[in-house]
Amino acid sequence: MQRINPDMDIVLYVLKAVMEDQPHSAFTKSLYQQYCERGGLSKKQLEGLYNKATKVKNIHPGRLATLEAIILKKHSKQKSEVTIKAAPPEKDETLGKTLESILAKVPLHKRVLYLKSKYDKNDFISATEMDEIKKFSKLLL
Repeated sequence: MQRINPDMDIVLYVLKAVMEDQPHSAFTKSLYQQYCERGGLSKKQLEGLYNKATKVKNIHPGRLATLEAIILKKHSKQKSEVTIKAAPPEKDETLGKTLESILAKVPLHKRVLYLKSKYDKNDFISATEMDEIKKFSKLLL
């Protein structure tokens, strides 16, 4: 992007005009100091400056429009929207009874113990794991 007049600093001009109009304002002094030290202002600070500058009568409307364009160009942080969590799936009681009956016959079966712990924690049990439980029940019951 090619600036027409790179020596013209609109933000500094507006800051000085607001400070001339309101010399005792701590807010504008703070903005001026931060602008001189850091070389820029945040979007919220620029919005505050714009609100103050709209009340000053001797600022050209074109400069206010340029300041507004600078504000609109700045990135604004957006908080993510609240996500709605789905209700936990209801437990299948027949699956729990099947797992308990398998563990009654073979209490140390590691895979069945793992699936039982997943069932107790309300974790998702996949279709392949459901097939395994059916296979174990056919073999052992």
